[in-house]
Amino acid sequence: MRVVIAGAHGQIARRLGRMLSDRGDTVLGIVRNPDHRSDLESDGVQPVVLDLEQASVEDVTAVVSGADAVVFAAGGGPNSGAARKDSVDRGAAVLLADAAVAAGVGPYLLVSSIGVDQVADGATPEGMDEVFVAYLRAKLAAEQHVLSVDGLAPVVLRPGSLTDDPGTGRVRLERTTDRGEVPRDDVAAVLLALLDTPKDGAVVELLSGDTPVAEAVAALS
Repeated sequence: MRVVIAGAHGQIARRLGRMLSDRGDTVLGIVRNPDHRSDLESDGVQPVVLDLEQASVEDVTAVVSGADAVVFAAGGGPNSGAARKDSVDRGAAVLLADAAVAAGVGPYLLVSSIGVDQVADGATPEGMDEVFVAYLRAKLAAEQHVLSVDGLAPVVLRPGSLTDDPGTGRVRLERTTDRGEVPRDDVAAVLLALLDTPKDGAVVELLSGDTPVAEAVAALS
């Protein structure tokens, strides 16, 4: 399998990149910072330095051409403001989707977030930080775009609060869940399983649970 990961230096993305590389898949990792190349190379991932806030559809199409799937795991970062939530969490996700279609790549995994439903239809949750509201709105807009584009076979994964606890390999993967936590190890494991067992059009929330990852993914309709 040949997989392109956008935001490849992120904590979930690096875990996924190592898993894919360790089993012999070809992984291209898009990063903005050239200083991150050596980390990706140590993971067995081929780095591609490209700023998705500045790149054109043609630039990204050239990278994803020939891929079997793309994964969007990029984000504006915890210290970024509302503008970067939109330009990265929404804009870059849209760019990757449009490039995938142009390149004839259907499978698209979008790492989103639990809680985006709170801002549906323009809602503003009472007492929520305005930057976090902007983040949720950007993620929801990205979801809506990738789910509506002809030629894509998208899956939207909404993890709960992320932890660095060791993965258990057991999860709760449902259309709607409660609030909760999930280790980044298990998020990466679910992404890997979704690459192997595509679930076109699925939008699912992910928390720690009792069901083995492979079984939880296989059960998705």
